[in-house]
Amino acid sequence: MSAPTPALHVVRDRPVLVWRCAQPWLAISSAPRGGGIGPRSWVLNATVVTNYDHPDPAAHVGEMADELGLSGDGVGLLTAVDVRHEVTAIDGGVRASVTTGVSHPVWAAADEQAEVREPGTINAVCWSPVRLSDAALVNAVATVAEAKAQALAEAGVAGTGTVTDATAVLCPPDGEAESYGGPRSRIGSALARAVHAAITAGLRTENPRHRPI
Repeated sequence: MSAPTPALHVVRDRPVLVWRCAQPWLAISSAPRGGGIGPRSWVLNATVVTNYDHPDPAAHVGEMADELGLSGDGVGLLTAVDVRHEVTAIDGGVRASVTTGVSHPVWAAADEQAEVREPGTINAVCWSPVRLSDAALVNAVATVAEAKAQALAEAGVAGTGTVTDATAVLCPPDGEAESYGGPRSRIGSALARAVHAAITAGLRTENPRHRPI
């Protein structure tokens, strides 16, 4: 079961990356649409305006999905970064596709009142070549966060992420499940390296904000 290749679309003058699955994948996600754990038939990562304030982001993603002809349950992520600046890295069969926006980084454990609350957004869409157990999927999300923090630290970014970062990790729904997704496990280590590489490259991209098509 191979990970789908993203296709670039335009919805209401905004670029959108879309992954269409030939059959549902098992996913875990923190995205505004399709979050949680369950089968997902598509993923989209859409560029929105910098000061995005839609009252119902999940419904907004649903409208875009309808316009794109996407059916069934899917995962929808949003970012002010131009998704044409997406970077994909592959390691050990794991594929990580990341859009990296760090205009407003924050420290996860800082005093909340002292932190800037504007969104930035690092969106990571990651594909495992083998089935992961539910516990391993949860572990994989933590691994993505660790790899992200490492990449930001090495680049001198003053923060561990942004307040609007979102992650999706997908795997085949069948087959013997890997029990672990941590950074020293077989899949987790490849995932960490792929995410680290994609974010490191994404931080070097100039002018990642949305530009006219």
